[in-house]
Amino acid sequence: LTHSPPNTYTFTKALTEYLVQQEKGNLNVAIIRPSIVGASWQEPFPGWIDNFNGTSGFLTAAGKGIIRTVRCNIDAVADIVPVDVAINLILAAGWYTAVHRPKSMLIYNCTTGGINPFCWGQMENYVIATYKRNPLEKAFRIPNANMTSNYLIHQYWTTVSHRVPALLYDLYLRLTGRKPRMMKIFNRLHKTMTLLEYFTTRTWEWSSDNVNMLMNQLSPKDKKLYCFDVRQLHWSEYIENYCLGTKKYLLNEDMAGIPAARQHLRKLRNIQYAFNTTLLVIIWRIFIARSQMAQNIWYFVVNLCYKFLSYFRASSTLGH
Repeated sequence: LTHSPPNTYTFTKALTEYLVQQEKGNLNVAIIRPSIVGASWQEPFPGWIDNFNGTSGFLTAAGKGIIRTVRCNIDAVADIVPVDVAINLILAAGWYTAVHRPKSMLIYNCTTGGINPFCWGQMENYVIATYKRNPLEKAFRIPNANMTSNYLIHQYWTTVSHRVPALLYDLYLRLTGRKPRMMKIFNRLHKTMTLLEYFTTRTWEWSSDNVNMLMNQLSPKDKKLYCFDVRQLHWSEYIENYCLGTKKYLLNEDMAGIPAARQHLRKLRNIQYAFNTTLLVIIWRIFIARSQMAQNIWYFVVNLCYKFLSYFRASSTLGH
Protein backbone atom coordinates (compact mmCIF):
# COMPACT_ATOMS: atom_id res chain seq x y z
CA LEU A 1 0.00 0.00 0.00
CA THR A 2 2.70 2.50 0.98
CA HIS A 3 5.14 1.73 -1.89
CA SER A 4 8.04 4.22 -1.44
CA PRO A 5 7.30 5.58 2.09
CA PRO A 6 9.16 3.50 4.73
CA ASN A 7 6.13 3.01 6.99
CA THR A 8 2.45 3.85 7.40
CA TYR A 9 3.28 6.84 9.64
CA THR A 10 5.10 8.73 6.90
CA PHE A 11 2.57 7.54 4.34
CA THR A 12 -0.39 8.95 6.28
CA LYS A 13 1.44 12.26 6.79
CA ALA A 14 2.01 12.55 3.03
CA LEU A 15 -1.61 11.55 2.39
CA THR A 16 -2.86 14.21 4.81
CA GLU A 17 -0.77 16.91 3.14
CA TYR A 18 -2.23 15.92 -0.24
CA LEU A 19 -5.80 16.08 1.09
CA VAL A 20 -5.19 19.50 2.66
CA GLN A 21 -3.86 20.86 -0.63
CA GLN A 22 -6.81 19.41 -2.57
CA GLU A 23 -9.60 20.31 -0.18
CA LYS A 24 -8.50 23.62 1.39
CA GLY A 25 -10.58 25.70 -1.04
CA ASN A 26 -10.36 29.40 -0.11
CA LEU A 27 -9.01 28.73 3.38
CA ASN A 28 -5.59 30.11 4.25
CA VAL A 29 -3.61 27.14 5.51
CA ALA A 30 0.01 26.27 6.22
CA ILE A 31 1.83 22.99 6.70
CA ILE A 32 4.49 22.44 9.36
CA ARG A 33 6.78 19.43 8.86
CA PRO A 34 8.66 18.52 12.05
CA SER A 35 11.44 15.96 11.73
CA ILE A 36 12.15 13.61 14.70
CA VAL A 37 10.40 15.26 17.65
CA GLY A 38 12.38 14.99 20.89
CA ALA A 39 12.24 16.29 24.45
CA SER A 40 11.69 19.97 25.18
CA TRP A 41 14.51 22.46 24.92
CA GLN A 42 13.21 25.14 27.31
CA GLU A 43 9.47 24.80 27.96
CA PRO A 44 7.83 23.70 30.18
CA PHE A 45 11.16 22.36 31.56
CA PRO A 46 14.44 21.40 29.85
CA GLY A 47 14.27 17.71 28.91
CA TRP A 48 10.52 17.33 29.50
CA ILE A 49 9.00 14.34 27.69
CA ASP A 50 5.84 12.30 28.29
CA ASN A 51 6.10 9.27 25.97
CA PHE A 52 8.51 6.58 24.82
CA ASN A 53 8.07 7.25 21.10
CA GLY A 54 11.02 7.59 18.73
CA THR A 55 14.35 8.48 20.27
CA SER A 56 12.90 8.70 23.80
CA GLY A 57 12.38 4.94 24.00
CA PHE A 58 15.79 4.34 22.44
CA LEU A 59 17.54 6.58 25.00
CA THR A 60 15.73 4.97 27.92
CA ALA A 61 16.63 1.47 26.73
CA ALA A 62 20.27 2.54 26.25
CA GLY A 63 20.35 4.01 29.75
CA LYS A 64 19.00 0.79 31.20
CA GLY A 65 21.70 -1.18 29.37
CA ILE A 66 19.08 -3.09 27.37
CA ILE A 67 20.12 -1.79 23.95
CA ARG A 68 23.81 -2.26 23.15
CA THR A 69 23.91 -2.05 19.34
CA VAL A 70 22.24 0.28 16.86
CA ARG A 71 22.43 0.16 13.08
CA CYS A 72 23.02 3.65 11.78
CA ASN A 73 25.40 5.85 9.83
CA ILE A 74 27.41 7.67 12.50
CA ASP A 75 28.03 10.53 10.04
CA ALA A 76 24.34 10.90 9.16
CA VAL A 77 22.47 13.85 10.63
CA ALA A 78 20.29 13.09 13.64
CA ASP A 79 17.56 15.56 12.67
CA ILE A 80 15.95 15.86 16.11
CA VAL A 81 13.80 18.90 16.84
CA PRO A 82 12.69 19.78 20.40
CA VAL A 83 8.94 19.56 20.95
CA ASP A 84 8.66 23.16 22.20
CA VAL A 85 10.39 24.39 19.02
CA ALA A 86 7.76 22.60 16.90
CA ILE A 87 4.92 24.06 19.00
CA ASN A 88 6.30 27.61 18.87
CA LEU A 89 6.68 27.35 15.10
CA ILE A 90 3.08 26.13 14.76
CA LEU A 91 1.81 29.12 16.78
CA ALA A 92 3.90 31.62 14.82
CA ALA A 93 2.92 30.10 11.46
CA GLY A 94 -0.75 30.20 12.49
CA TRP A 95 -0.46 33.90 13.31
CA TYR A 96 1.32 34.74 10.05
CA THR A 97 -1.15 32.74 7.94
CA ALA A 98 -4.21 34.37 9.58
CA VAL A 99 -2.88 37.94 9.56
CA HIS A 100 -0.87 38.16 6.33
CA ARG A 101 -2.90 35.66 4.28
CA PRO A 102 -0.14 34.52 1.85
CA LYS A 103 -1.35 33.86 -1.69
CA SER A 104 0.11 30.35 -1.81
CA MET A 105 0.19 27.67 0.86
CA LEU A 106 3.50 27.81 2.73
CA ILE A 107 5.32 24.72 3.99
CA TYR A 108 7.60 25.14 7.01
CA ASN A 109 10.27 22.48 7.49
CA CYS A 110 10.72 22.30 11.26
CA THR A 111 14.18 20.70 11.26
CA THR A 112 17.66 21.20 12.70
CA GLY A 113 19.87 19.34 10.21
CA GLY A 114 20.34 22.17 7.72
CA ILE A 115 20.74 24.89 10.36
CA ASN A 116 22.48 23.28 13.34
CA PRO A 117 23.55 19.76 12.25
CA PHE A 118 24.18 17.02 14.79
CA CYS A 119 25.30 13.47 13.91
CA TRP A 120 24.31 10.11 15.38
CA GLY A 121 27.93 9.39 16.26
CA GLN A 122 28.00 12.49 18.47
CA MET A 123 24.80 11.41 20.16
CA GLU A 124 26.35 8.07 21.14
CA ASN A 125 29.11 9.80 23.12
CA TYR A 126 26.81 12.30 24.86
CA VAL A 127 24.17 9.70 25.80
CA ILE A 128 26.53 7.11 27.27
CA ALA A 129 28.53 9.74 29.17
CA THR A 130 25.35 11.23 30.67
CA TYR A 131 23.89 7.90 31.76
CA LYS A 132 27.18 6.87 33.37
CA ARG A 133 27.24 10.11 35.38
CA ASN A 134 23.53 9.98 36.14
CA PRO A 135 22.53 6.30 35.88
CA LEU A 136 18.97 5.03 35.77
CA GLU A 137 17.79 2.93 38.69
CA LYS A 138 18.07 -0.87 38.54
CA ALA A 139 19.87 -0.90 35.19
CA PHE A 140 19.99 -4.27 33.44
CA ARG A 141 23.61 -3.72 32.32
CA ILE A 142 26.22 -0.96 32.22
CA PRO A 143 25.20 1.59 29.55
CA ASN A 144 27.19 1.08 26.37
CA ALA A 145 26.54 1.30 22.65
CA ASN A 146 27.98 0.04 19.40
CA MET A 147 26.82 2.04 16.38
CA THR A 148 27.58 0.56 12.97
CA SER A 149 26.23 0.76 9.44
CA ASN A 150 27.41 -2.77 8.62
CA TYR A 151 24.52 -5.24 8.59
CA LEU A 152 26.58 -8.34 9.49
CA ILE A 153 28.38 -6.63 12.37
CA HIS A 154 25.06 -5.33 13.67
CA GLN A 155 23.54 -8.83 13.52
CA TYR A 156 26.56 -10.24 15.37
CA TRP A 157 26.24 -7.72 18.20
CA THR A 158 22.47 -8.20 18.26
CA THR A 159 23.00 -11.91 18.92
CA VAL A 160 25.88 -11.51 21.39
CA SER A 161 24.69 -8.40 23.26
CA HIS A 162 20.91 -8.73 23.00
CA ARG A 163 19.52 -12.19 22.34
CA VAL A 164 21.96 -14.34 24.34
CA PRO A 165 21.77 -12.18 27.52
CA ALA A 166 17.97 -12.04 27.17
CA LEU A 167 17.72 -15.83 26.90
CA LEU A 168 20.02 -16.32 29.90
CA TYR A 169 18.07 -13.81 31.99
CA ASP A 170 14.74 -15.41 31.05
CA LEU A 171 16.21 -18.80 32.01
CA TYR A 172 17.17 -17.33 35.39
CA LEU A 173 13.63 -15.99 35.84
CA ARG A 174 12.13 -19.41 35.01
CA LEU A 175 14.44 -21.17 37.47
CA THR A 176 13.44 -18.74 40.21
CA GLY A 177 9.73 -19.25 39.51
CA ARG A 178 9.11 -15.93 37.79
CA LYS A 179 7.64 -15.13 34.41
CA PRO A 180 10.25 -14.57 31.63
CA ARG A 181 9.98 -11.16 29.99
CA MET A 182 13.33 -10.03 28.59
CA MET A 183 13.04 -11.67 25.15
CA LYS A 184 9.63 -10.07 24.74
CA ILE A 185 11.11 -6.66 25.57
CA PHE A 186 14.01 -7.17 23.16
CA ASN A 187 11.74 -8.29 20.32
CA ARG A 188 9.58 -5.20 20.78
CA LEU A 189 12.65 -2.94 20.85
CA HIS A 190 14.15 -4.57 17.78
CA LYS A 191 10.93 -4.00 15.87
CA THR A 192 11.04 -0.31 16.79
CA MET A 193 14.75 -0.03 15.94
CA THR A 194 14.14 -1.66 12.56
CA LEU A 195 11.60 1.07 11.78
CA LEU A 196 14.09 3.75 12.83
CA GLU A 197 16.90 2.33 10.65
CA TYR A 198 15.49 4.06 7.58
CA PHE A 199 16.05 7.41 9.30
CA THR A 200 19.29 6.64 11.17
CA THR A 201 21.12 5.53 8.03
CA ARG A 202 20.20 8.50 5.81
CA THR A 203 20.58 12.27 5.68
CA TRP A 204 18.11 14.67 4.10
CA GLU A 205 18.48 18.32 3.13
CA TRP A 206 15.50 20.54 3.94
CA SER A 207 14.94 24.14 2.93
CA SER A 208 14.61 26.58 5.85
CA ASP A 209 13.69 29.62 3.73
CA ASN A 210 10.10 29.87 4.98
CA VAL A 211 11.19 29.37 8.59
CA ASN A 212 13.77 32.15 8.27
CA MET A 213 11.18 34.42 6.60
CA LEU A 214 8.74 33.81 9.45
CA MET A 215 11.42 34.50 12.05
CA ASN A 216 12.15 37.87 10.42
CA GLN A 217 8.45 38.78 10.67
CA LEU A 218 8.45 38.47 14.46
CA SER A 219 9.23 41.29 16.86
CA PRO A 220 12.22 40.86 19.22
CA LYS A 221 9.79 40.15 22.06
CA ASP A 222 7.92 37.48 20.08
CA LYS A 223 11.19 35.90 18.91
CA LYS A 224 12.03 35.31 22.55
CA LEU A 225 8.51 34.27 23.57
CA TYR A 226 7.95 31.92 20.61
CA CYS A 227 11.54 30.78 20.14
CA PHE A 228 12.17 28.39 17.28
CA ASP A 229 15.67 29.56 16.35
CA VAL A 230 17.60 26.27 16.66
CA ARG A 231 20.89 28.01 15.88
CA GLN A 232 21.01 28.77 19.62
CA LEU A 233 20.64 25.11 20.55
CA HIS A 234 23.70 23.56 22.25
CA TRP A 235 23.50 19.85 21.53
CA SER A 236 25.63 18.57 24.40
CA GLU A 237 23.47 20.41 26.92
CA TYR A 238 20.25 19.40 25.16
CA ILE A 239 21.11 15.69 25.00
CA GLU A 240 22.13 15.70 28.66
CA ASN A 241 18.79 17.29 29.62
CA TYR A 242 17.00 14.82 27.31
CA CYS A 243 18.59 11.85 29.11
CA LEU A 244 17.82 13.35 32.51
CA GLY A 245 14.27 13.94 31.29
CA THR A 246 13.80 10.24 30.60
CA LYS A 247 14.85 9.61 34.20
CA LYS A 248 12.73 12.32 35.83
CA TYR A 249 9.62 12.54 33.65
CA LEU A 250 9.30 9.15 31.95
CA LEU A 251 10.52 6.79 34.68
CA ASN A 252 9.60 9.13 37.58
CA GLU A 253 12.93 8.49 39.30
CA ASP A 254 14.16 10.73 42.09
CA MET A 255 17.48 12.47 41.40
CA ALA A 256 18.38 11.84 45.05
CA GLY A 257 18.68 8.15 44.15
CA ILE A 258 21.69 8.70 41.86
CA PRO A 259 24.31 7.55 44.46
CA ALA A 260 22.46 4.25 44.89
CA ALA A 261 22.18 3.88 41.10
CA ARG A 262 25.94 4.44 40.78
CA GLN A 263 26.53 1.79 43.40
CA HIS A 264 24.36 -0.57 41.34
CA LEU A 265 26.50 0.15 38.26
CA ARG A 266 29.65 -0.67 40.23
CA LYS A 267 28.05 -3.96 41.25
CA LEU A 268 27.23 -4.72 37.61
CA ARG A 269 30.81 -3.88 36.64
CA ASN A 270 32.16 -6.35 39.23
CA ILE A 271 29.77 -9.03 37.93
CA GLN A 272 30.98 -8.35 34.39
CA TYR A 273 34.63 -8.68 35.45
CA ALA A 274 33.88 -11.95 37.26
CA PHE A 275 31.99 -13.31 34.24
CA ASN A 276 34.79 -12.38 31.83
CA THR A 277 37.38 -13.98 34.10
CA THR A 278 35.33 -17.18 34.37
CA LEU A 279 34.88 -17.25 30.59
CA LEU A 280 38.63 -16.82 30.10
CA VAL A 281 39.34 -19.75 32.45
CA ILE A 282 36.83 -21.94 30.59
CA ILE A 283 38.42 -21.05 27.23
CA TRP A 284 41.82 -21.87 28.72
CA ARG A 285 40.68 -25.24 29.97
CA ILE A 286 38.91 -26.20 26.75
CA PHE A 287 41.26 -24.89 24.08
CA ILE A 288 44.65 -23.76 25.37
CA ALA A 289 45.45 -26.32 28.09
CA ARG A 290 44.94 -29.21 25.62
CA SER A 291 47.15 -27.87 22.85
CA GLN A 292 50.92 -27.48 23.12
CA MET A 293 50.99 -24.99 20.25
CA ALA A 294 48.25 -22.88 21.87
CA GLN A 295 50.16 -22.93 25.15
CA ASN A 296 53.35 -21.76 23.41
CA ILE A 297 51.48 -18.89 21.75
CA TRP A 298 49.83 -18.00 25.06
CA TYR A 299 53.14 -17.96 26.96
CA PHE A 300 54.74 -15.91 24.20
CA VAL A 301 52.01 -13.26 24.40
CA VAL A 302 52.13 -13.14 28.22
CA ASN A 303 55.94 -12.88 28.17
CA LEU A 304 55.76 -10.10 25.59
CA CYS A 305 53.28 -8.16 27.73
CA TYR A 306 55.48 -8.67 30.81
CA LYS A 307 58.54 -7.35 28.98
CA PHE A 308 56.61 -4.34 27.74
CA LEU A 309 55.41 -3.51 31.27
CA SER A 310 58.94 -3.93 32.63
CA TYR A 311 60.29 -1.61 29.95
CA PHE A 312 57.55 0.92 30.66
CA ARG A 313 58.32 0.88 34.40
CA ALA A 314 62.05 1.29 33.77
CA SER A 315 61.43 4.19 31.40
CA SER A 316 59.16 5.88 33.97
CA THR A 317 61.79 5.44 36.70
CA LEU A 318 64.56 6.92 34.53
CA GLY A 319 62.28 9.80 33.58
CA HIS A 320 61.79 10.73 37.24
